[in-house]
Amino acid sequence: MKVVVVESPAKAKTINKYLGRDYEVLASFGHIRDLPAKDGSVDPEADFAMIWEVEDRGAKRVSEIARAVKGAEKLILATDPDREGEAISWHVIEALTARKALKGIPVERVTFNAITKASVDAAMKKPRQIDQALVDAYLARRALDYLVGFNLSPVLWRKLPGARSAGRVQSVALRLVVEREMEIERFKPREYWSIVATLVTEAGGVFEARLVGADGKRIQRLDVGNAEEAAAFKRDLELATFQVASIEAKPAKRHPQPPFTTSTLQQEASRKLGMAPAQTMRVAQRLYEGVDVGGETVGIITYMRTDGVDMAPEAIQDARRVIGREFGDAYVPGAPRKYTVKAKNAQEAHEAVRPTDMGRLPKDVARHLEPEQAKLYDLIWTRTIASQMESAELERTTVEVSATVGPRRIDLRATGQVVKFDGFLALYQEGKDDEEDEDAKRLPAMKAGDALKRERIASTQHFTEPPPRYSEASLVKRMEELGIGRPSTYAAVLQTLRDREYVRIEKKRLQPEDKGRLVTGFLESFFKRYVEYDFTASLEEQLDRVSNAEIDWRSVLRDFWRDFSAAIGGTKELRVAEVLEALNGLLGPHIFPEKADGGDPRACPTCGAGQLSLKLGKFGAFIGCSNYPECKYTRQLSASGVDGEGDGSSAEGGQPGVRLLGDDPATGLPVTLRDGRFGPFVQLGEASAEKGAEKPKRSSLPKGMTPGSVTLEIALRLLSLPREVAKHPETGEPILANLGRFGPYVQHGKTYANLGKDDDVLEIGANRAIDLIVAKEQGGGRGRPSSDPGRTLGQHPDGAALVVKAGKYGPYVSDGSVNATLPKTMAAESLTLEQAIDLVNAKRASGGGKKPVRKTASRARAPAKKAEAGEAKKPAVRKTAAKPAAKALATKAAAKPAAAKKATAKTKAG
Repeated sequence: MKVVVVESPAKAKTINKYLGRDYEVLASFGHIRDLPAKDGSVDPEADFAMIWEVEDRGAKRVSEIARAVKGAEKLILATDPDREGEAISWHVIEALTARKALKGIPVERVTFNAITKASVDAAMKKPRQIDQALVDAYLARRALDYLVGFNLSPVLWRKLPGARSAGRVQSVALRLVVEREMEIERFKPREYWSIVATLVTEAGGVFEARLVGADGKRIQRLDVGNAEEAAAFKRDLELATFQVASIEAKPAKRHPQPPFTTSTLQQEASRKLGMAPAQTMRVAQRLYEGVDVGGETVGIITYMRTDGVDMAPEAIQDARRVIGREFGDAYVPGAPRKYTVKAKNAQEAHEAVRPTDMGRLPKDVARHLEPEQAKLYDLIWTRTIASQMESAELERTTVEVSATVGPRRIDLRATGQVVKFDGFLALYQEGKDDEEDEDAKRLPAMKAGDALKRERIASTQHFTEPPPRYSEASLVKRMEELGIGRPSTYAAVLQTLRDREYVRIEKKRLQPEDKGRLVTGFLESFFKRYVEYDFTASLEEQLDRVSNAEIDWRSVLRDFWRDFSAAIGGTKELRVAEVLEALNGLLGPHIFPEKADGGDPRACPTCGAGQLSLKLGKFGAFIGCSNYPECKYTRQLSASGVDGEGDGSSAEGGQPGVRLLGDDPATGLPVTLRDGRFGPFVQLGEASAEKGAEKPKRSSLPKGMTPGSVTLEIALRLLSLPREVAKHPETGEPILANLGRFGPYVQHGKTYANLGKDDDVLEIGANRAIDLIVAKEQGGGRGRPSSDPGRTLGQHPDGAALVVKAGKYGPYVSDGSVNATLPKTMAAESLTLEQAIDLVNAKRASGGGKKPVRKTASRARAPAKKAEAGEAKKPAVRKTAAKPAAKALATKAAAKPAAAKKATAKTKAG
C-alpha cells in the first residue's frame, strides 16, 4: 500500500478515484503545525531558531498519517505546487520523524498543476525530493511576519491605545488606502467647460465634434475655465459656418489579454461578478480540487495560485480546436499565441489559471455546479479561449472640422471607431475599474470640403474629480504593480484590514477608518522604512532569491533584524506626547479641517483660548482641548463625525469618543454617542458620582450599524428598547424586541429567539416576531420548528440520509449519528452533497459524537491565517491549559543553542 498526503478531503477524494486500491489518500487539512502565538517562537539570539507546535487538529492528522504509513510501501507527498504546499509536505515529514513513524519508509514528493487523471498519473511517474529552497523561502517569510507582528504590535498597544496589530504586508496595503484618501481630501476641484457642436452632413448624418483649437492655438480639456469664456465660444459657433477640413482613417488592432493569473482573476471576478478576492479564491479552490460533473469527479481548472501566464502546448491546441469549432476558422490565428511574464521565481512559474479541458463548455457544466462556481468557471473559460483567438481589426477615424465666423477660425474634432472584424471581442472584453473605454461611436460618411449644418451648440460645466478610492480589485492590482506580497496572500491581507476595522467598504470602495489612519500615521512617523513600498518589494525579491537557492534565508533575517530591532528599541523612551504631536502634524488636514471663515482650525470652539489636539484615552484616540480640565471640550476623531452646530462639549471632559447627538424631547436630557470597552453605544443623560444614583440608560449599536450613521432619532429608538412588537396569538402577552449580549432578539415571557442576519431590531414586524417565537416554543430555534426535517441533500456512501439543519450554534449537517457544524465560509443554502459527506467524514474521523460543535476542520488551507503572522494575539490575554505531551510536539527550524538541545519534542529543522 502506498500512502498519499494532500491538503483537503475534497482533493483526497478526487485523487483516490484516479489511483485505485493500491493507494490510500489522506488529507492534512492544510498545515498541521504553526508557530505558537507567543513571544519566543522565533529566536533571533539563536540564529532564528523556530519552535513549531502541532495543533490539536494537526495532532489527529499526524496520528492518522502515522497509522497509515506503518508497514506502507512508501509515503508520497502531493500537496500544492507552491511554497506553501512545499512547506506543508515538509511539516508532515518533520512531524512524522519526531514520532519515529517513518522508520526507513521512502518518501517522495510529487506535484501536479491540475487534478485530472492524466496529470496525476504523469506526476506519479516523476517523483522528486522536498525542495529545501522553497521551504527556506517559506521559513523566512513566516519568521519575518512573526518578528514584525510580535515586536511591532506591542509598541502599537503601548503607544497608541485602540490599535489592534501591525503586519508586514498588511501595514503597507493599509498605507496605500490611507494615502489615496488623503489625496482625495487634499484635492481642490477645478472648473472647466466643454464645447460640443452637433453637426449634420449633406446626407443627413448626425455626429458630435468637440472644440480643440481657436485662432491657431490648441485648446486643451481644462483651458476653457469659466462661464464667460464658454459663452463667448458658444456665441461665435452659433454664428459660424462649418466645413469638413480633413478626414483620416487608420487601421488598428486590439489584441486579447493573456489568461488569468491569481491577481488578474481576483480583479476581474471583483469587477464582473462582484466577488471579493477571498470569495473568489474559495470558489476557485473548489473548482481546482474537484467537482462532480456528470457523474465524474474531476478538477475543472488548473492550480489557482500562480504568477504565470503561459499554457501547456496541449492546452493551447485544445483551445484552438474549440475556437475553430465554436466560432469558425477565421477566429483562429495563424500561429498559437505565446504569453510570457518575467517570472521572479522560475521554480514557481506555473501555468496560468485555465480550464483543464477546453472542450468542457460553461453551458454544459453549469447545471452540475453551484451558481458561484458556474459564474467563475465561465469567466475563466472565456478569458482562456479569448486569449488564443484572433485579434480584433478596427478602423479609427478622425474628422477635423473648421468653423468660420468673420475673420476667426475655430477648430473642432470628431473621433469614431468601426470594428471591421470582432475577433476575440466576439467572446470577451476585459473590465475596467476607473477608466473610460475608448469612444466607439461610428461616424457618418463624409469627405473633405463637405459643408456641414449646425444643429445645436452645447456648453457644459465640469469640475475635475479626485482620484477614485481603491476597490478591492484595483488595490490588488496596485499591490502587484509595486511588488508587495504574493498572489496567495492578497485576499487574506484585504480581509485582515477589514477584520481589524482599519478599513471599511462603502459602495464597493475601500475607505480607511480613523484607527487605520492612526496606525499608518504612527508607522510613517516612527517606522517609516518598514512601510515604504520599495523596501517591502525588495524583501519579496530577496525571498524569491532564497527560493531559487541564490542566498541563505537566515542572512535575509539577520539583515532585516539588525535594523528593525534597533528601530523597536528606539521607541522605548518615546513619550506619548511626542506620538501625539507627530500625528497632529501628519493627520492635521483630516482631523483639523480648514474653517470656512479662515480661522485657526485648531482653536477650541468652547473656550477659544485652548488648542485642539489628539488625546489618547482608555478606549482609543479623541480630540480634546489643551485647557482641560478647565475646558472640557471633546469630540470624536473624525471631523465629519461632529455636528456642524454646537460645541461638542462633554460633561465628562477627557472621556474619548463622546459626541452629543442632541436632547431627548421627553426628558430634556442629552443623548450622546460614546466609545466603550465593548464597542460604541448611545447614552441618555450623564452618570452621577453620588452613591446609589441610578445609572443612565444605555444601548449598544446593533451589528452592522456604524457610529457615523447614528442620528438623534436612531439613538432615541435604540434607547426606547425593549419595544412591544406584537401580542402572542395564544396567551395575548406582549412579544418584545430588544438588544442583548449576544445580539438582537425577540422575547415572550421566558422564551427568547435570536433575530436572523436580515432582521432589524428597530424594524421587525409583528408577523416575523410571532413566527420566531412560535418556532422557538416548538423547539426549532431561529424560526425553524422542531418538526421541520431540514433540507435533505442525499445519501452518504454508507446509506444514511444527509440533512442540513439550523442549530443552536449555527447550521450543521447530520447523518443521524454524527452532526458536523458548517464552517463560517459555508452557507447552508448552497451546501452540496459532496461537501456534506466531507464534513461528516471529517467529524467522524476526529471522533466526534452526535452533539454539534463549533470547531470543524476546513477543507482548504485558510489563507487569512497564513497571510500575516504579525496578526498576533496579545500575550497578556492568551491563557491556555497545558497540553498533554503527545500534543505538544514542537521542532526547531534552525540550529539550536546547547541549552535548547536538552528540550523535549524539538528537532533541528535546518
